[in-house]
Amino acid sequence: MRYDIAGTVMQTVSIDLDRGERIVSQTHAMAWMSDGIRMDTHTGGGLFAGLKRAMSGGSIFITEYIADAPAHVAFAPRFPGKIIARTLRAGESLICRKETFLCAEYSVSLDIAFQQRLGAGVFAGEGFILQRVTGPGTVWLDLSGEVIEKDLAPGERLRVHAGHIGIQEPTVSTDVQMVRGFRNILFGGEGLFLATLTGPGRVWLQSMPIMNLAEEVARHLPGNEERGAAAGAGIGRLVGGGAAGAVVGGLLGGLLGNE
Repeated sequence: MRYDIAGTVMQTVSIDLDRGERIVSQTHAMAWMSDGIRMDTHTGGGLFAGLKRAMSGGSIFITEYIADAPAHVAFAPRFPGKIIARTLRAGESLICRKETFLCAEYSVSLDIAFQQRLGAGVFAGEGFILQRVTGPGTVWLDLSGEVIEKDLAPGERLRVHAGHIGIQEPTVSTDVQMVRGFRNILFGGEGLFLATLTGPGRVWLQSMPIMNLAEEVARHLPGNEERGAAAGAGIGRLVGGGAAGAVVGGLLGGLLGNE
């Protein structure tokens, strides 16, 4: 089995298979393939296994690609970003955010992983359930935007907006820490809590969480600015009208229009 990751912003991974080799992927991930590939879509271990994948942000069904002859198949993510290839030893695992799994060798297992601490699941923004991929075999994972890798020493901590956490080794623990300062909480735009990653282990951070992209696109949809401006004008009138009311109304209208 040989593979090549091509592209910069919208990458694809192309995999050359010899006879009898198999690749599994989430549904809707395949971009193109040559003759000699046979597809088989199934739950990957029964209905319960499919439901567990769905709980972690994946699909109930997976698609298996079997090479009946030397053949070629390519996969592509649905969002701009980077594809991370990692060859895992037997029993070696990675913990991933939801919807990170793209494809893998048939020997790699995909399961759910629970947050280690209650607070991390409630307040960090990613929920209780994550994805766990376990070797042996090569897995391809996709992250949004650019990817930064950091190796944390034992006890070293890194505070991160939860949406930017892409992949982490199981030895890295996740907790939450409250943002200090009233103005930071109210006007900083980062929320009340940040995720705290503690080493040892490696983490992969993504520069453009999908949720951030969705919010930015929604902010520019027709009607948002008009609703924000109308609400701001009403607040300005309550402030007292005139120049002061116009300034306050304009500021708040802009903020509301960005929601």
